[in-house]
Amino acid sequence: MGIRVLMIEDEANIADYLVRGLREEGFAVEHVADGIAAAHALRGGGWDLVLLDWWLPGLDGLSLLRRFRERDRQTPVLFLTARDQVANRVLGLDSGADDYLCKPFDFEELLARMRVLIRRRDGSAGALLAHGDVVVDMAAQRAERAGRALDLTAKELALLVYMMRHAGRVLSRTRIFEHVWGERPDGPTKTLEVHVMELRRKLEASSRPRLIHTLRGRGYLFGAPPETAERGEP
Repeated sequence: MGIRVLMIEDEANIADYLVRGLREEGFAVEHVADGIAAAHALRGGGWDLVLLDWWLPGLDGLSLLRRFRERDRQTPVLFLTARDQVANRVLGLDSGADDYLCKPFDFEELLARMRVLIRRRDGSAGALLAHGDVVVDMAAQRAERAGRALDLTAKELALLVYMMRHAGRVLSRTRIFEHVWGERPDGPTKTLEVHVMELRRKLEASSRPRLIHTLRGRGYLFGAPPETAERGEP
């Protein structure tokens, strides 16, 4: 899984655009459309970043934020709202938001602000995910192996991050698809296999040992080769 983002937005067209765009950038996004569902999702924890609208059915964003900050002061929250008056921005920031972006906004600016908040939360060391000689800079969304930069697509990077975070554990194809693509596979598909093949090729372009292992009928494993791993994997 890449960086986990909870998007709380009740306007379906905006939510759909942002969810698709952020997933293409490698983020693992979950969307909820009302304040009550958002409260449940926030209690579940594990989010790297929260994108929050102000006007929401059930429970407004400001009340939601204040409740959230009573138990979590670390997870960054970015307000995305049409309320653009200075007084509203001040109120949102004073209530616990880490940043405030007024609608309409440019998608590239949203990405830049998200990267800043993630770097600020993690610090320069905490933003690095490492396994052996593979290192991923989570804030910059860059990966390298043995000091060599890996030219990964956003989806390949998200796949690598999810596998690294679960190194040594067998991951089923369905589970990987749900977490990296954000949905269950709709019937037979070779999408995952193709992405794994490309990621494996790039990881092994100039370095060994092999890190992604295929376990027949079970899924994939990242890390040291298991005794049951398939020989001669594609």
